[in-house]
Amino acid sequence: MVQSIISPSLLSCDLANIATDAKEMLSYGADWLHMDIMDGHFVPNLSFGPPVIASLRKANKEAFLDCHLMVSNPKDWVKPLGKAGANLFTFHIESNMPDGGAQALIDSIKEQGIKVGIAIKPDTQIDTILPYVDQLDMVLVMTVVPGFSGQKFMDVVMPKVTALREKCPDMDIQVDGGLSPKTVDIATAAGANVIVAASAIFGSDDRKGVIDALRASVEKNLSQ
Repeated sequence: MVQSIISPSLLSCDLANIATDAKEMLSYGADWLHMDIMDGHFVPNLSFGPPVIASLRKANKEAFLDCHLMVSNPKDWVKPLGKAGANLFTFHIESNMPDGGAQALIDSIKEQGIKVGIAIKPDTQIDTILPYVDQLDMVLVMTVVPGFSGQKFMDVVMPKVTALREKCPDMDIQVDGGLSPKTVDIATAAGANVIVAASAIFGSDDRKGVIDALRASVEKNLSQ
């Protein structure tokens, strides 16, 4: 049975104090640390790369680093992120695939001893990833257009979450974008058990309270 997993996105933390904020998240009960890796091509923004992941790993040796790759050529990032200490490598099915396609990319990630996930944008159908779900540790359904923090939650993608949960009852399903205590119930009722939140946590005066509220929503719906 899947478990509730809360993964604060460090994209919205105080980047001058990322290690401190990461430790705070873990002390408040976060399960994972979500790292949005952007290359300035697949999405307009630039963000973290392998050196930041390696530094965070050094500062937080036991943390689970949940790496979401918003990059044009994810194959180029597999070995560097494996060396840096990533635990989960989630690539976009819409990105450029190496020779051998998505299957070859999945295989190369597993060769690094990293868990593997596939992400889909809000306008991508789940049929594109169904051939691979039995090899995945997680599917990420984006609830905003990837690339920017602070966007409005898109509940129109929830039927995808529901369809995935029906097909994959024991797989982690992550949602990312616009999640807060006000919107999370829609996602968890649809079947999501891994919740990414950025500004909702880091913009709050009660960060632990937000994490607790997100987890309560997941656990309420898992028990039904």
